[in-house]
Amino acid sequence: MRLILTGATGLVGSAALNHILSLPPGEVSRLYILSRKPVPIAEDRPDVTVIEHKNFNEYSPELLEKLKGADGCIWALGISQTQVSKEEYEKITVDYPLAAAKAFSGLSESFNFVYVSGEGATQEPGMCTPFYGRVKGECESALIALSKKYPSLKPYSVRPGFVDPAYDPPTLAAVMQRPDYKTISKRLLLGTLGPVARQLYSKGVSPTKDLGRFLTDMAKGDGQPLTGEGVSGDGWIISNIAFRRAAGI
Repeated sequence: MRLILTGATGLVGSAALNHILSLPPGEVSRLYILSRKPVPIAEDRPDVTVIEHKNFNEYSPELLEKLKGADGCIWALGISQTQVSKEEYEKITVDYPLAAAKAFSGLSESFNFVYVSGEGATQEPGMCTPFYGRVKGECESALIALSKKYPSLKPYSVRPGFVDPAYDPPTLAAVMQRPDYKTISKRLLLGTLGPVARQLYSKGVSPTKDLGRFLTDMAKGDGQPLTGEGVSGDGWIISNIAFRRAAGI
């Protein structure tokens, strides 16, 4: 089993990476991390290959040959809509994952592409739909449409709620080294909103330890659509409620 991971230095990507690194030897025989920067927690791991990749809209034949035979990808690359322009946000949130899904669909006969979306994403935006919800919903729909053109592609979209690293020390330690998590606003978000969400709206919380495990299981899975409450998009879109149920939270 060989997997690809993006966004490995972010909150969700770090959670997935920490889970993969905790697995018994051989369960993931090779992890390829596509990253613009070094990934410290993956250093000195013989089963991890960090590939410096600058343009997430393009994948050269040489790179795809190196990734050949990979079975799935956890696409955790993303950014807050408050940090970039609307145009840049759409490029990162829609164009990048679509380019990757198209390129990766030929790596194996059945390829699981696990896109980290978010609660609030929708295919039916209204007047009050936040910008990120419309854009992420657009990507979810486009991935499903792409899979009809490339049948090998299995396009899961997972919608976490409040991503909470409180009970996941390795992930919390990793992200707290990032400059953007050293700001007062980020520390208040984790230190103030976290306890409130856990107490008053636990079903809206996505613990990183469980989320990292779930994303990895989806990337390693059988490529079949899911069923049950909170699953939509013909079985390809998994809400936070559905994730929590499947993760046994």
